[in-house]
Amino acid sequence: MVILRSLFHMSSSLTDSKNPTTSTSMGDLLKIYPGARRTLFQRYHLGGCSSCSFSLEETLEELCERNGKLDPSSILKELEETHLADEQLLVTPESLRDHLYDSKNDHLRLLDIRTREEFEAVHIPTSELLTQELMEETMNHWPKENLLVLIDHRGERSLDAAAYFSGHGFVNVKSLRGGIDAYAENVDRSLPQYTVESCSTETEAQD
Repeated sequence: MVILRSLFHMSSSLTDSKNPTTSTSMGDLLKIYPGARRTLFQRYHLGGCSSCSFSLEETLEELCERNGKLDPSSILKELEETHLADEQLLVTPESLRDHLYDSKNDHLRLLDIRTREEFEAVHIPTSELLTQELMEETMNHWPKENLLVLIDHRGERSLDAAAYFSGHGFVNVKSLRGGIDAYAENVDRSLPQYTVESCSTETEAQD
């Protein structure tokens, strides 16, 4: 279930620090380094399934301690190095706004990889929900040199998707940093932010 929340009663929990430490929470690390979950799973099998999951509230140090006493300083360095490579695939909400309002940039395409329910609840104008049919059309017919921006909820899955498209020959593919949540908070406050809950009841809206 998608629950919409008023943006004006919210504030970002992301720390302003550009230098996270081993005592930074996993939630903040994932916001600072959107590709961190992928790196942790590929290299240490952490965070990819229920048996190796972690809490967003626990620190990197705590996560390492309960998983074979891994060296948190070394892992933090790896996350930073991987993030530098990921930076090439990221576009900020502000930069995306500039692209959207640039009359010369008529080849921009926004692909939203969230669920249909999330997309119908809130989406960036001109974006398209990435269905299987649209995926095939994009792969087979979309010019691979044109700007392609992938959008998800908070910018974690779209980075993986951007890496996938890049690996299939798209030379100007980007992931929206922070997802549609960051876009709503930093660029277009008419878009509500939301949470996703597992529930069979209908979508609720809150003030």
